[in-house]
Amino acid sequence: MQAILFYLTAVVAILSAFFVMKCRNPINSALNLVTTFLCLAVFYVMLESPFMAAVQIMVYAGAIMVLIIFVIMLLNLGLTVKTRYTHGLAAGGILSVMVLFVANYFTRAGEATGTGGSVTSELIASYGHTELIGRAMFVDFLLPFEIASILLLVAIVGAVVLSKRKV
Repeated sequence: MQAILFYLTAVVAILSAFFVMKCRNPINSALNLVTTFLCLAVFYVMLESPFMAAVQIMVYAGAIMVLIIFVIMLLNLGLTVKTRYTHGLAAGGILSVMVLFVANYFTRAGEATGTGGSVTSELIASYGHTELIGRAMFVDFLLPFEIASILLLVAIVGAVVLSKRKV
């Protein structure tokens, strides 16, 4: 039963990701991106990580998509872009095949499926997902977390400055 749910969710995720690229209307692409984010949240639930699933839905499917739709409406893109990019399509196909071969190699070599690291199932059961993520974020990776915060603040200030500029 779990395999059927996984394959069904994977098909929906791949189709919605494909339609993100193929839709001519940017709002339809954004809605397909929301579907892809929701499928990723289902994958997190299947991996027994409910906190990450909730964060996926709240942050990406909620806040980030509101920001993307705001930018789409601010720029008023509409349907003006109608050029074909055949070179980009060929390069994307070649890159996809290369990623498929690399993923196949690592899966067969056992490096992608091997267990490693200090976080075990017993540690997760004793502390919980949320506490382990918080401890890692604010103790082990405090500097990268603060740098990401500053970069996001600069991006927000830049977006406000660009939206207030007179044309």
